Amino acid sequence: MSLRHFVDLKDAGGDAIAAILNDAMDRKAARAGWPKGKVDGDAPLAGHVLAMIFEKNSTRTRVSFDMAMRQLGGSALVLDGASSQIGRGESIADTARVLSRYVDAIMIRTDDHAKVVEMAKHANVPVINGLTDLSHPCQTLADMLTLLEGQGKLAGSKWAWLGDGNNVCNSLIEAAGLMQFDVTVACPEGFEPDAGVLADAAARGRIIPIVRDSVAAAKGADVVVTDTWTSMGQSDSDNRARAMAVYAVDEALLEGAGEKAMFMHCLPAHRGEEVTDAVIDGPQSAVWDEAENRLHAQKSLLLWALGKLG
Repeated sequence: MSLRHFVDLKDAGGDAIAAILNDAMDRKAARAGWPKGKVDGDAPLAGHVLAMIFEKNSTRTRVSFDMAMRQLGGSALVLDGASSQIGRGESIADTARVLSRYVDAIMIRTDDHAKVVEMAKHANVPVINGLTDLSHPCQTLADMLTLLEGQGKLAGSKWAWLGDGNNVCNSLIEAAGLMQFDVTVACPEGFEPDAGVLADAAARGRIIPIVRDSVAAAKGADVVVTDTWTSMGQSDSDNRARAMAVYAVDEALLEGAGEKAMFMHCLPAHRGEEVTDAVIDGPQSAVWDEAENRLHAQKSLLLWALGKLG
C-alpha cells in the first residue's frame, strides 16, 4: 500500500473522507460516558507513535492529536522549533528522513505549506497537515462531522463563510468540491480565498460565489462559519479589522440565516470582533462540539493514514 499522506483533503478523496467521518461518529458514540483517557476497546494503534511538530502555537491541535493517540492505544511526542534541530536550520527533508526511522506517523503544524509538502516528499511514514498558511484540512473534517451530527446530511448542505478567505476557508472550499455541498464566501475585496483552491472546486463542479454582502450570503445557510480576522504572524491587524468589520456575526445576522443555521468557529475567537458573545454562547452555536470533534475526526484520520481504515 502506498503512503497515505494528508497534506490536503484531496489526498484522501471523497470516499475516504466519508469513511473517516462515519468511523468517527461510531467511535465517538461507543465512548459515551467513558473517562477521557480510557483506551478504545479495539486499541487499533497499540504500539504506534505519532511525532507532532509545532512551529506555530496550538491548543486544540496539540491536545486533540495527543488524546487521539492515547485513546487509540498509541502515544505521541512533541517537537517544537525552539527545542529541536528543525528550529536551528536542519532541513525539512533530513528531519523527515530521521523521524521516519523513529515513529509511525508525523503531524506538522507550520507556517509555510511548502514545508508540509517537502516533509511528505521525504518521509517514509504518513505526514498529516496540522495547519499551514494555505490550508487546515483537519479543522474541516471536524466541521463536517459536526454538521453531520447536527443535521444528518453533508451533501447538498449550504455553508456561508464570512470574513477572511484564509486557510480554513480554503479547506472548506476544497471539501465542498469533494463532498458536493455549497459554500458562499462573503469577504472584503482583496481578502478572497486562494485562486487555485477555487479553480479545483470548480473543476469538481462547485462554483464558489464570492460576494461582499454577508447578510445575503448567510440567508438560508445550514452553517454560518467564520474565523479570526488576523492569523498568527500577520502584522496588518488594524487594516484587517477595518475591512472585516461589516462581516462580524451578530444576533441579527444569524437570525437572518434562519433558526436551523448552526454557527461554527475554529477558535480561538476574538469575542466582540468577528463574533458576539450572544452568538458564540447562544443556542445555535456548535463551536464546543466542533472543538471536541477535532479529537474524534483525527482519530479516524490517523487510522486511515496508517492503513487501518478504508
